[in-house]
Amino acid sequence: MVEDDVEQRDLLELWVTSGKHTVESFGTAAALTQALAVGRFDVLILDWLLPDGTGADVLQWTRHHLGWALPVIVVTAREDEATVVSALKAGADDYVVKPAKPMELLARIEAVVRRVQPAGIPVLRVGAYEIDIAQHRLFVDRLPVAMTQKEFDLSVYFFQNPGKLFSRDHLLDKIWGLNADIDTRTVDTHVSRLRKKLRLGTATGWTLSSVHGYGYRFDRTDNTAES
Repeated sequence: MVEDDVEQRDLLELWVTSGKHTVESFGTAAALTQALAVGRFDVLILDWLLPDGTGADVLQWTRHHLGWALPVIVVTAREDEATVVSALKAGADDYVVKPAKPMELLARIEAVVRRVQPAGIPVLRVGAYEIDIAQHRLFVDRLPVAMTQKEFDLSVYFFQNPGKLFSRDHLLDKIWGLNADIDTRTVDTHVSRLRKKLRLGTATGWTLSSVHGYGYRFDRTDNTAES
């Protein structure tokens, strides 16, 4: 959640936590985008007017870097039609005018989560690995692995596309987004981390091999069965 008014932020935090949610709050757009770049969140609650930018700026950054998987609810005192339309066109999933009502806000949070995380999303099990796509959790030999959002997304993409050769540019566009302001060395860094975190090798039955000057391929090293 990003809200620059401390009293409003404390009140919204109280309401959200009363619904058995965990909330992390920020007072500026810059602090929020820094957190979004490295962490994983299920919902973004966004004030429209911020000290260092607007809700439109945050929405543009979010959709450009994270795509449409993260639902965004704008909570603001602005109730004019032009602002509501601007927010929805910029990528907001819902719009709530202050003063918000606690039960209604909680219901709206649950509604947007249902839309982006519908029931029935499978758990991917491959040998020693278990990947809960809906909950963004990955286990190796039933032990949880601590991962950043991008590490998790890259892992899922590899497991869903075994044996395929991907260029660094393709992986950069697919995981970080088109025109991401980073270079392909970021892919190399993440691959290096995944090899360690996923304990890739003979013991787990998978390897992540590099193709010189091109990219990476995720392959089985044994006859591990998928379920």
